[in-house]
Amino acid sequence: MKKLFLLILSAYSIPCIAQSSLKELAAKKADSIETQVIVWRRDFHENPELGNREVRTSGIIEKYLTSLGLEVKTGIATTGVVGILRGAYPGPVVALRSEMDALPVTERTPVSFASKVKTIYNGQQVGVMHACGHDSHMAMLMAVAQILTSMKGQLHGTVKFIFQPAEEGLPPGEVGGAEEMVKEGVLENPKVDVIFGQHIISYIPTGTLVYRPGGEMAAVNGFHIVVKGKSSHGAMPWQGIDPIVVSAQIINNLQTIVSRNINITENPAVVTIGAIRGGNRGNIIPDSVEMDGTLRSFTDADKKLLWDKVNQIATATAEMQGATAKVTLGNSYPVTFNDPALAAKMLPTLPGHSAMGRFSF
Repeated sequence: MKKLFLLILSAYSIPCIAQSSLKELAAKKADSIETQVIVWRRDFHENPELGNREVRTSGIIEKYLTSLGLEVKTGIATTGVVGILRGAYPGPVVALRSEMDALPVTERTPVSFASKVKTIYNGQQVGVMHACGHDSHMAMLMAVAQILTSMKGQLHGTVKFIFQPAEEGLPPGEVGGAEEMVKEGVLENPKVDVIFGQHIISYIPTGTLVYRPGGEMAAVNGFHIVVKGKSSHGAMPWQGIDPIVVSAQIINNLQTIVSRNINITENPAVVTIGAIRGGNRGNIIPDSVEMDGTLRSFTDADKKLLWDKVNQIATATAEMQGATAKVTLGNSYPVTFNDPALAAKMLPTLPGHSAMGRFSF
């Protein structure tokens, strides 16, 4: 519940008069609703839904926000939900945001509320799991909506509660997520002045919040590689061109991009191949192999370098073996950037903060 308290403070620091009595009241209300937050979180965890398919999830959120008496908008970017709380006094418009979607991951935990959901993703049967904390984020933001609604008479300004679908990306051919919500006007009517989000991380000790002015989370670029060779019998590989061997060489060679081309003393970067598909029998060399990967970077220069090197290494490695490789850039998302001035304005509202980018309570 302490992270709930932090979200409330985030809201208060802009639309409310940040008085110690209001902070104490918010903290007490956060503690009183803790049991309900756990129930919500476990229900979302047990019943996860992938991006653009958060029908049950958004329905629960819509029903609850409506019960609080908020102005509720639904169907934004397919399944997005927004609740609007107008305070008793004039002031800025502050948005608080959570994601709703889960990941195509099979859960293997012993908890009673573990997900057993299965679905088809990219043509394969997969498990579905809240493996990235969105279940917690939703439950916490629902509680913040309840608490701030109960304090409506003391609020200066307006609070928008934004529940975003498809944060984890979508299958090819679909659109959605934050970009689509913005296109559909989620930050307008009323126009949002500032927006706050948070993300739980399992390796950060309980009672600690980590923050960073400027670039906080890397830009993301998906990419797809198709390696084409020549099929042959597995016992006679000299009659074909093995795209699996070529793909293995490409994967290994890609690891030199960060280790030998990125100045990691200035900014980190990541090149990852997360999926590889090719062949259907152990004794047949296939015609082609497909790979999906992700690039992470913090500057435009590094982003361009990563992309250029992936393309160069993949095509050149394939060519050396008599194969071909086609590299396609997929979804692209910018750096998550925390406005330094806004971060500085927030710090006085947070207990025990330090210049090291974290605080405990």
